[in-house]
Amino acid sequence: MDEVTPIFGENVFNETVMKARLPKETFKQLMKTINDGEKLNPAVANVVANAMKEWACEKGATHFTHWFQPLTGITAEKHDSFITPTSDGKVIMEFSGKELVQGEPDASSFPSGGIRATFEARGYTAWDPTSYAFIKDGTLCIPTAFCSYTGEALDKKTPLLRSMQAISKQAVRVLKLFDGNEDVTSVKTTVGPEQEYFLVDKSVYDKREDLIYTGRTLFGAKAPKGQELEDHYFGMIKPRVQEFMKDLNKELWKLGILAKTEHNEVAPAQHELAPIFSTTNLACDHNQLTMEMMRKIAAKHGMVCLLHEKPFAGVNGSGKHNNWSISTNTGKNLLDPGATPDQNAQFLLFLCAIIKGVDEYQDLLRISVASAGNDHRLGANEAPPAIISIFLGDELSAILDSIEKGVPYGKHEKEKMQIGVTVLPDFNKDTTDRNRTSPFAFTGNKFEFRMLGSNESIACANVFLNTVVAEELSQFADQLEKAKDFKGALHDLILKTIKEHKRIIFNGNGYDDSWVKEAEKRGLYNLKSTPEALPHILDEKNVKVFEKFGVYSKVELESRFEIHNENYSKIINIEAETMLEMAKKDILPAASKYANKLAQTIGLKKAACGECDTTYESAMLKKVSALTSSIYSKTDKLESEVLAAKKTADAGDSSKTAFFYREHVFTAMNELRLCADELETITPKELWPFPSYGDLLFSVR
Repeated sequence: MDEVTPIFGENVFNETVMKARLPKETFKQLMKTINDGEKLNPAVANVVANAMKEWACEKGATHFTHWFQPLTGITAEKHDSFITPTSDGKVIMEFSGKELVQGEPDASSFPSGGIRATFEARGYTAWDPTSYAFIKDGTLCIPTAFCSYTGEALDKKTPLLRSMQAISKQAVRVLKLFDGNEDVTSVKTTVGPEQEYFLVDKSVYDKREDLIYTGRTLFGAKAPKGQELEDHYFGMIKPRVQEFMKDLNKELWKLGILAKTEHNEVAPAQHELAPIFSTTNLACDHNQLTMEMMRKIAAKHGMVCLLHEKPFAGVNGSGKHNNWSISTNTGKNLLDPGATPDQNAQFLLFLCAIIKGVDEYQDLLRISVASAGNDHRLGANEAPPAIISIFLGDELSAILDSIEKGVPYGKHEKEKMQIGVTVLPDFNKDTTDRNRTSPFAFTGNKFEFRMLGSNESIACANVFLNTVVAEELSQFADQLEKAKDFKGALHDLILKTIKEHKRIIFNGNGYDDSWVKEAEKRGLYNLKSTPEALPHILDEKNVKVFEKFGVYSKVELESRFEIHNENYSKIINIEAETMLEMAKKDILPAASKYANKLAQTIGLKKAACGECDTTYESAMLKKVSALTSSIYSKTDKLESEVLAAKKTADAGDSSKTAFFYREHVFTAMNELRLCADELETITPKELWPFPSYGDLLFSVR
């Protein structure tokens, strides 16, 4: 029996609901706003608000909230009830167009990077009609943008909508130069973000102070078994996890989220959920809801969902693969090469725009995924390196190579897969392999931006990607619109772009050390950490491109520079303070207790039998004492570095502070961890103060 279709989108004020509940003319005007970007008529807002309230109340909602995405990386909401007092001391349920369209949360209590001071509190939320309202926990949630009293964007949605508008306008300009696009009036980027996560038992999680405070383990010796056998990836899903996934899917489907694929990931206790593509701003909203629901549903099953990029050292961390494409309002995917990509000039031009954009703005794409958590993943043998490059595969690379050399492309016929078992069906082999080490890989009819961290909003990466591609399309349109010989100018433009930007194309092994040297020869950036990457956001070319399309003003970019630096420093500081507390209150007392037991055993043995062998106890006591002494000194060193970092922060330079935390505090943290993890390997389990990696990674049975 079909259980999905009746519940799908049941908690969403979607197009079907609007069509049924709104007057025909109101619905028509609203859809013009949603689909064509036309300005919203205030009269329309009043009618929509009333219908929305009636629908929500029928579903048991008593409150509404403007649901927005401030620069904290998570969502925010302030609930108001629908009640309005009447003259007879009773109440009625009302919801006006003004309440739908505009809200006023406190703008001083969210990160603003200096745009807002504490005494400058006013800010506004504004309804985003392109993202459907929904009911969550008995509250009507209205997706909104968030800006300051002076108009600057204080959220992630506003720049995203601006960037989508920019790429649409420039893509339409280019498309109008080609036959067959007469009906194209808008272009939308679409995204399918794959979400990786870990599940651990709550009873074990509750005993780990580091997981509670920071989302990752700051101490922990490697378990005897990790991912070496490669037996977890795509393995049988455990019944308890399967029940969690079943409930998660159900809740996501009710919210109209297209949850499609689920499987075990590489590391023990690691899993993945992938949705079907949707328009980028919807995909962003849905991914935020997905992460929230993962945590909520996990708790109902006695588990905790870990979304940190690197909760455990020594096993794979979690990413969020951003599958990005461009589609017209007529339903055509502009990144679909078709059966003859070598003859598809329109596709090749859009491909060249992306190649040029990624090459010229490598630094921006790196910044878009920069965070303290993601720094643990990038460059390890589990995620792409910090060096930005594009994987095109054999066929597209060969086509571009033939264009550059001015020779006909020698098309390869599709090969049949030769498996060697007669009962298995024949199928065509793909024209190119997959490259899991590439940061930005073409995968058939889309690009997979693989560098995003699991805990981050997808908004920033897509804002930057949309904007840089809009810039290249704008340049292409400027040149081609005035060309007297369009075909000749088009050929020359594609050829010039390939020659000047082919350095960004790399189909090899991104994990190989030789690639680092090769990338340096090619002049590519290798921004290994967040503090190294962030200053480039204020480079002249980057400020210029964002201002050109109105995506960010210089003030908004400066605010984000401050916010991300401060966020990085605060995260490292919280981790360092947590390490100090765990070392002082848990690890050192445990070490002392173990040393005391060993000393007592030695004394008892000698008292009972003067010639008894105490070689083992003496050797262990010596080793434990040495490690305890080292942990004590390294704890002192870390404490000193944290104090020095705070003094650096007092000077007011957020970038220098972030560098100090990276170079000094983070280094001291790693040194302390090495000693503590070694001590864990020789300390009896009953004396070690918190659950081990084995306890955590294999806690869900």
